[in-house]
Amino acid sequence: MTPADSIDFARQAIWVLLEVSAPAMIAALVVGLVIGLLQALTQIQEATLVFVPKIIAIFLVLLVALPFAGEAMYGLMTNIAARIAAY
Repeated sequence: MTPADSIDFARQAIWVLLEVSAPAMIAALVVGLVIGLLQALTQIQEATLVFVPKIIAIFLVLLVALPFAGEAMYGLMTNIAARIAAY
């Protein structure tokens, strides 16, 4: 395996990592911002108020995005296996 192949493999792995984790991170960001805005508007300063809605939102997003994440990881693994078989 050449250094260029290693760099290409690492680039693809990082890209798949971002594709798989982005939906959950974006959901957590949006829910956190909405709850933070709600807390600022109502002056309720409870630190634990954010956790339950975030956990529920992340769980729901992961359920919806699971087929996509599995397909992305399967594609990466197929690519890795093909590269290993080629050498």
